[in-house]
Amino acid sequence: MPGRNALFVPGPTNTPDRILRAMHRAMEDHRSSSFPALTRPILSDLRRVFRTEEGQCFLFPATGTGMWEAALANTMSPGDRILASRYGQFGHLFIDCAQRLGLRVDVQDEEWGTGANPDRIEEALRADTNHEITGVLVVHNETATGVTSDIAAVRRAIDAARHPALLFVDTVSGLVSLPFEMDAWGVDAAITGSQKGFMLPAGLGLLGMSRRALAKRESARCARVFFDLGDMIAANASGYFPYTPSVPLLYGLRESLDIIFEEGLDAIHARHHRLAEGCRAAVRAWGLTLCAKEPRWASDTVSAVIVPPGIDGADVIDVAYRRYDLALGAGLGRMAGKLFRIGHLGDLNELMLLGALAGVELAMRDVGIPVTLGSGVAAAQESFRASAAPLPPRGSASPDAKPRTSPATRERMAVVR
Repeated sequence: MPGRNALFVPGPTNTPDRILRAMHRAMEDHRSSSFPALTRPILSDLRRVFRTEEGQCFLFPATGTGMWEAALANTMSPGDRILASRYGQFGHLFIDCAQRLGLRVDVQDEEWGTGANPDRIEEALRADTNHEITGVLVVHNETATGVTSDIAAVRRAIDAARHPALLFVDTVSGLVSLPFEMDAWGVDAAITGSQKGFMLPAGLGLLGMSRRALAKRESARCARVFFDLGDMIAANASGYFPYTPSVPLLYGLRESLDIIFEEGLDAIHARHHRLAEGCRAAVRAWGLTLCAKEPRWASDTVSAVIVPPGIDGADVIDVAYRRYDLALGAGLGRMAGKLFRIGHLGDLNELMLLGALAGVELAMRDVGIPVTLGSGVAAAQESFRASAAPLPPRGSASPDAKPRTSPATRERMAVVR
């Protein structure tokens, strides 16, 4: 099919050309004396993204699932008891990971379409007078249902219960794209991957660990080899890794961080909120609803749209892909067939999202959903116009304008010329 595939799943996301060019490199020796010049600034800059001064960031050739295991295996022992909120498929899989490691999990089931319940968490921790619970697991942004939980409120609940449990947060589809404050929210393990807000291919697992969490390594008895943070700490100290890293992804991550800092995290968060508001306006105009039960739950990175009775959400996805080259996310777990998901995160702007919304309208009409073509697009357009920033005077440049390419990229381009 001519043209470019419209990728609107909630990960992997679109990879900017700058990152693709940065990754297009010949292989090199990851044990060379010059290699730390690449890795050390990356590991330092990641702390700015996680918003931590005290914590330490780690990179593995893995995914978010691997980081679940790394976070738990380096802090827990078989038989340890943890408390977990479950309100979507990825929370369910996080719990499954903990159980396979031999942990005892107290599961607090919440209605899918809602998020973590701080009151229930506080109640459970207050009841644990002997402090047997060693960790609390929550998903920051539940990709399967399009729900964002209030992690700061979860931390307040733990503190109100005066409980020492560690706080483990899956922020795979949240970090970069949504506000996240590792230190301010008292997060002990922040788990993410490269293929969403970082705009990279899948293949890098990223993990932020607090000092308190790292102190648990000596007593933790879960088996670990590849994910042993002790090996990683020892190698990272001199700018290396304990095994072969993905060199192209590291160069891609360097460029990704440059792009992120050029736009600024606050501006990125505001852009994602603006795009999400436009998508939600479109859903309302279609006469449909989100899986998120209340506006306060609605995610700024993915909208899970409930299809009408008698319609299979998988049919919308299939027609969108085969007829219009538009990739949408499927319903997962108990939501399979009940919804489709529109990812709106990463390297994205208004016109890209408007094109996707037009494709969604076509696919919905094709499978029998009686939407008025153009209705959602028009609603999103009005939302974007209403929230647009004022234009600077013609011919003027913003004093904060930054070059569109990083110094490292410009240096490589100069060599090519």
